[in-house]
Amino acid sequence: MTSAASTSLDGYEVWFLTGSQHLYGEDVLKQVAAQSQEIVDALNASAAVPVKLVWKPVLTDSDAIRRTALDANSDDSVIGVTAWMHTFSPAKMWIQGLDLLRKPLLHLHTQSNVELPWADIDFDFMNLNQAAHGDREFGYIQSRLGVPRKTVVGHVTNPEVARQVGVWQRAAAGWAAVRSLKLTRFGDNMRNVAVTEGDKTEAELRLGVSVNTWSVNELADAVHTTAESDVDALVAEYERLYEVGPELRPGGARHESLRYSARIEIGLRGFLEANGSAAFTTSFEDLGELRQLPGMAVQRLMAEGYGFGAEGDWKTAILVRAAKVMGAGLPGGASLMEDYTYHLVPGEEKILGAHMLEVCPSLTASKPRVEVHPLGIGGKEDPVRLVFDTDAGAGVVVALSDMRDRFRLVANAVDVVELPAPLPNLPVARALWEPKPDFATSAAAWLTAGAAHHTVLSTQVGIEVFEDFAEMARTELLTIDEGTTIKKFKKELAWNAAYYRLAGGI
Repeated sequence: MTSAASTSLDGYEVWFLTGSQHLYGEDVLKQVAAQSQEIVDALNASAAVPVKLVWKPVLTDSDAIRRTALDANSDDSVIGVTAWMHTFSPAKMWIQGLDLLRKPLLHLHTQSNVELPWADIDFDFMNLNQAAHGDREFGYIQSRLGVPRKTVVGHVTNPEVARQVGVWQRAAAGWAAVRSLKLTRFGDNMRNVAVTEGDKTEAELRLGVSVNTWSVNELADAVHTTAESDVDALVAEYERLYEVGPELRPGGARHESLRYSARIEIGLRGFLEANGSAAFTTSFEDLGELRQLPGMAVQRLMAEGYGFGAEGDWKTAILVRAAKVMGAGLPGGASLMEDYTYHLVPGEEKILGAHMLEVCPSLTASKPRVEVHPLGIGGKEDPVRLVFDTDAGAGVVVALSDMRDRFRLVANAVDVVELPAPLPNLPVARALWEPKPDFATSAAAWLTAGAAHHTVLSTQVGIEVFEDFAEMARTELLTIDEGTTIKKFKKELAWNAAYYRLAGGI
């Protein structure tokens, strides 16, 4: 049975819909079908396109379009549809279908040929190859109906076209994962913290995610009934995969701490699997009968694809899960992250991110160290954790906040950089990054937007994926990147306040 936290895109598909009409005769429709299949084959052959495109028969009337939309809606394997008007498909035929469609839509504005055969062009050629105005008719009706979509323009042999299609597919996969997500909270969020609060009912309505709470002692019961043989096997796996400190190895003074961490992992994974949950939260203020705050267990479950939010922050757990799916198969990783402290030397400003324990080891290709240290809060035993430095590279930091009348995503493009010096006394995994466009603008924009201090850091996907995701979710997204200025950013906040309140209805 496939785990609920699987990030594989293999079970997904995107339907390819081609629009035409009977005006041009059956011979033309046969050519339309053949050429649209060639378009599908070309995209499927591209390594940049991660989800299989499934060709559907050419659509030539309103009833067939309506039925196709309903079929796509009801098929859980379909994460979206790609539409192309090969010839001229009168757009009134598409009104019912587009109005009913609930899956993400990509409008591909392309044509069969790359170059025009100047010497051979006749009016038969013009009738067949008229996406140049067929797609404009389609674009009109999409805009008239207010259909959210991504538009990609160019020939499918252009690598940039395939890249944009692939980015959209990854966003659609993330959206599908969120729409079906069950999220388990163990206890409540950290007391007196504002930004980790949120409307769970609205989250299910707007995002599709089901967020519910279980007593942490139900988890403790699962942890404390794990079989010794299972613990033995998992401890042996730790020793194969990581650099385990001497005191944690068999015979070491703290070996029991490692075994208890293994119990937590086994019990936690089993609890989530039994509940069908692909995301979860914990809180150091609500540990019940657990002897440790889950540390390494959470890190390893994130590496498997689970979403996670610390201190009960279920909104960040949603983002981590979405990022895991959207980045499936790409180098790098995604993790819960928190802006912790700054390096403020003028011209060298950087942000040091970490958390008390829970940073995902997918952010490094190096071998993490397994260590045990005092936590200082929570009043429990010293927890076990994986310690490592995040690999350098391009990344994005994204937060999700409840703004009362809507959810708000804020995304900042960053460059994760090498640590300038070792951190021998910092007993947690960490990341160091330089935010775009610069530290002062980034921080001021982030604070002005009211973005959360808990985030997902992804080194697999960039802002463009989250832009497509936000479009599908009809959720506000504020981006902070190379072109951001505070003056423009404040104007965007003002415009958005008016737009989203009007769009939500009075």
